[in-house]
Amino acid sequence: MQRYDRQTRLEGFGPEKQALLQQAKVLVVGAGGLGVPVLQYLTAMGIGQIGIAEHDTVSVTNLQRQVLYTTADQGESKVQLAAKRLQQLNPEVKLVIHDTWLTTDNALQIISDYDVVVDCSDNFGTRYLINDACVIAGKPLVYGAIYKYEGQVSVFNYQGGATYRCIFPEPPESGEMLNCSDIGVLGVLPGIIGCYQANETVKVITGIGTPLSNQLMTIDTLNNTHLIFNIKPVAANQQIKTLQKNYQQTVCEMEGVKSLSVKELQEWLQKDTPFMLLDVREDDEWEICHIPQAVHIPMGRVLQQVAALQEDVPIAVLCHHGMRSRAVGQRLTELGFNKIYNVEGGIHAWACVIDDQMQTY
Repeated sequence: MQRYDRQTRLEGFGPEKQALLQQAKVLVVGAGGLGVPVLQYLTAMGIGQIGIAEHDTVSVTNLQRQVLYTTADQGESKVQLAAKRLQQLNPEVKLVIHDTWLTTDNALQIISDYDVVVDCSDNFGTRYLINDACVIAGKPLVYGAIYKYEGQVSVFNYQGGATYRCIFPEPPESGEMLNCSDIGVLGVLPGIIGCYQANETVKVITGIGTPLSNQLMTIDTLNNTHLIFNIKPVAANQQIKTLQKNYQQTVCEMEGVKSLSVKELQEWLQKDTPFMLLDVREDDEWEICHIPQAVHIPMGRVLQQVAALQEDVPIAVLCHHGMRSRAVGQRLTELGFNKIYNVEGGIHAWACVIDDQMQTY
């Protein structure tokens, strides 16, 4: 137990919680940006068995954020390298390699062997597949996602709580999404979000603290803001019985929602283009700064006030940096709105590029 001395000394943790970690089996899907910190910390903390599901190889573009790998590893299997180096970190942990992509043919079989699943994937198809398999198998799901400078964390399917589909009911159509390599990502962001995922995993296993069940936490690393949104469980999403035939989605972010730059937004406003500007930030954010022409409906209340939205004109959705607005935009497209635009960079970009007198936060 000397290896875990610093955490077993913690009040409220102790040898009893450490024993729960050592008895636990955790599946980590993905050994990339999010998966690397999750794997490193769960291994170091002494999870009894960790499964790694990954079928990718190391690329030089991975190295800016996937710090488990080195320049010499280019072209090598991530899952094999990860298992080797994690075993060196902690020989007491049993590491199980699943050198494959998750599919409808293998997801339930693989997931059923574990107590908790951590989703570190980078595409919507896999996220929905993992969610549905966890619902069917009755496994809690620790979720994380990243977008530019922001990240999301939640715990789904935990003790009757909300699932991924309760906040994102359906995936976007294939071919209508932005590509991860085009969007870019700050190197430290996956590390931050991955550490939060590891923390939530430990909380779920040991019962300490309050997991992010029925809640979605967003983290803005540029401005050090954390926001938590409540998610209402939807009974139908908790009663999935079979997997879909096809979850193939190969890119990483939502579309069906078109992109709108702040310069394009300014042109729309100046030319009196018929459209609706929907600001989905929280009340306190709106008080700090806002665009006068905007209609303010916080993210959590948008679906309750759909009747107030104009279906016959384009709707430009705005938040702080563009992540929440993209999620709202996607939900609106699912409800039948077909002229939805996400203001890329959000009101922060508006302040930096268009209105340097606007207060930022």
